[in-house]
Amino acid sequence: MDLGLFVKGAIIGFVVAAPAGPIAVLCLHRTLDEGRLSGFATGLGAALADTVYGAVAAFGLGAIGSLLLTELVYFRIGGGAVVIALGVVTFFRKPRTGPVREDHLSLLGSFASAFALTMANPITILAFLAIFAGLGMEHAVHRDFDGMTLIAGVLAGSAAWWLLLTAGAAFFRSRFTEKGLGWVTRISGIAIAGFGVLGVLSGVMRLLEAA
Repeated sequence: MDLGLFVKGAIIGFVVAAPAGPIAVLCLHRTLDEGRLSGFATGLGAALADTVYGAVAAFGLGAIGSLLLTELVYFRIGGGAVVIALGVVTFFRKPRTGPVREDHLSLLGSFASAFALTMANPITILAFLAIFAGLGMEHAVHRDFDGMTLIAGVLAGSAAWWLLLTAGAAFFRSRFTEKGLGWVTRISGIAIAGFGVLGVLSGVMRLLEAA
């Protein structure tokens, strides 16, 4: 294994995952409302989706990447609508207090929903392509093994960010009262829905420009 390539992939995965967005807000909310495992499962779903898009960029799967980017406007509108719905559901959700009981089905649901939402934003490919080019890595993958090493690093780096985020949120969970958790839930719902509105508006604007 090329350790240097793995480390570069980890840094890239961390950087791509770190910016604030609806998944970050969702991850924080689920950690505070449902517990650390639910928050981390949400983060892992996003990390896997980032890894898929990183693989598309790293292996130069041009046909897939071109198709996704060509249909980007529709992904933005559709994904934004789903995020708005998620924000509304979150806003009206009654916060949980006391010890959290988590089961495998709820964790799987947290993972799957975050994966689907992140996959609905193929603009992530552009982020990977830009970073690869900026680091002079657009031709770094000469063999399949190199690509797998790089992508393994991306997954590790992205997962590390979500682990850090959920650990921080879990640390403060016990400090919230029921009223405080209620405010967190409402603010989270508004923030998530806001990101969805921005996604829909950006997609509609692109359609109007192309018309």
